[in-house]
Amino acid sequence: MIGGFFRLIGLLALALGFIFLVYDGARSIADQTVRLTRFDQTWSDVHQSSLAALKPAVDAVAAGWGWAYVVEPVLRQPTWVVLGGLGLILMILFRRRRPLIGYTRE
Repeated sequence: MIGGFFRLIGLLALALGFIFLVYDGARSIADQTVRLTRFDQTWSDVHQSSLAALKPAVDAVAAGWGWAYVVEPVLRQPTWVVLGGLGLILMILFRRRRPLIGYTRE
């Protein structure tokens, strides 16, 4: 049951990643230069106060290194890479297991 929920979230993240890939591609074609939407910009457009609250929360858990070496590099990536990667990871981790032929799973 919970695996199906996470597969659905992964599928939605993959779909959103594809939408942002098309969006960035259309902007790049229109401007005749490579235009990529960064993930922090997208997050800020959706809900700016939650992005601002993320830094103190990460600093409380990881004592400074978590923000500089983990979160900030992810926030600098293009949106389609982050969402597509998240969706792919969720789809792989929660995929249905193929039944074993001739064995029972215990």
